[in-house]
Amino acid sequence: MRPNSKGLSIKMNRRPFLLAFLLLLLPSPVRSQSQPSSTPDQPNFFHRWADFYGQDWHPAPADPNAPSPARRGLPLPIDAPPFPFSEWPYGGSPTIGEPDTNSYPLMTAINGAHSRIKIYGWLDPTLNFSTSTHRNTPVGNDLYSNRFQLNQAVLYVERLPDSVQRDHIDWGFHLTALYGTDYRYTTNKGYFSSQLLDHNRQYGFDPSLEYVDIYFPHVAQGMNLRIGRYISIPGIEAQLSPNNYLFSHSLLYVIDPFTDTGVLATVKLNDRWLVQLGLTASHDVAPWTADAQPSGTACISYTTQSTNDNLYGCANGINDGIVAFDNLQQYDLTWYHRFSKTVHIATEAWYMYQTDVPAVTGPIAPPKGTNGAFCRPGQVRCTAPEYAFVNYLNKQLSPHDFITLRSDFLNDKKGQRTGYQTRYSENTLAWNHWIGSTIQIRPELRFDHAWDSPAYDNGTHRNQFTAATDLILHF
Repeated sequence: MRPNSKGLSIKMNRRPFLLAFLLLLLPSPVRSQSQPSSTPDQPNFFHRWADFYGQDWHPAPADPNAPSPARRGLPLPIDAPPFPFSEWPYGGSPTIGEPDTNSYPLMTAINGAHSRIKIYGWLDPTLNFSTSTHRNTPVGNDLYSNRFQLNQAVLYVERLPDSVQRDHIDWGFHLTALYGTDYRYTTNKGYFSSQLLDHNRQYGFDPSLEYVDIYFPHVAQGMNLRIGRYISIPGIEAQLSPNNYLFSHSLLYVIDPFTDTGVLATVKLNDRWLVQLGLTASHDVAPWTADAQPSGTACISYTTQSTNDNLYGCANGINDGIVAFDNLQQYDLTWYHRFSKTVHIATEAWYMYQTDVPAVTGPIAPPKGTNGAFCRPGQVRCTAPEYAFVNYLNKQLSPHDFITLRSDFLNDKKGQRTGYQTRYSENTLAWNHWIGSTIQIRPELRFDHAWDSPAYDNGTHRNQFTAATDLILHF
């Protein structure tokens, strides 16, 4: 397990960011149609920035005759916002055939949102009240009990490839800078990881994502090749706050892989079928670390013609499985089902394991930053498996609101991921409310239970109740 207490004294290389900023000044024919934009008579940067929020929070009526941007694919199954996505998602690639129609307050203030290279991000302060005194582990992302904190301050610099057209090869890139308590959930050994693994700092910095995308339009109905560090691709949840239904994460997500470094090909065979093949350095480790080893990823996604159902299965990080830092052998299946435009479920199940994990009572120390396993008596090493599933039931109430009921089960059979050999369950009721398209408020009530042994509040209680919320301010 990666410790649930995953900071920065090393200076970043600023040259990529300076280059990207200069490129922002270059005009582009691509123009966003979905958000407010600046007008020439706005006098300065700060007036344009403030005006974006004013238009966003008090928008003019939409023009019903405005043309929709060109796209390739099936009809959109749900609305975003209020949901975090409008197409059934897959990881490791931009959605092939979907145009980049977003503009952002900061980019509108910089150049009127006229460039394909964009700088944007968000602030995500949070507040939680808990029946636990010390920590809420294994719950994430409100790790620290009963406090106000900054979970994420995130800056993106990106260019998305144009995957709607099928005439020419296009390219994109993405850089992420993340600061806050959530750095522990993206920490990748070898990327400033001593903040967590050596010093266990509350706040830290992580360059969570840095990759290049190359889009090849003539491979099937489009192929995206991603090279670099990216979010581990299976599953419903992602570590960057706006990409999730809820503020907190399921138990399932907190202990599975976070980021991978490697190369991934995503091929759209047609509107219903998509396949992915990749090679990484294993989970949550940089290629230059001793824990790295060649690991395979293979996924397939199928969407019905009606878009009422999507299945997305992955074999992720597959190698010999011998214990190393987060060397998880993960087999994951996600199912989205739409009952109507306003009601859908998202369900995920996975099985993971590592082999040759040192026993907690044995003479061999586990790899730094991980736990040993509760092996059978007399065993010095053993295989440590775990399985889990989660279900989200989502109901849209308005264009700005939805509610979610999440139910989650985890069996940490040898205690290697959480530190406690027990089964867990979790139920969370949450509300997601948007103000315009730039502010999200996500309050929730959550109850967790450990079935076989006390695992909450440093192993002293079987139950934990939390009331929490975050507020995401997009810029």
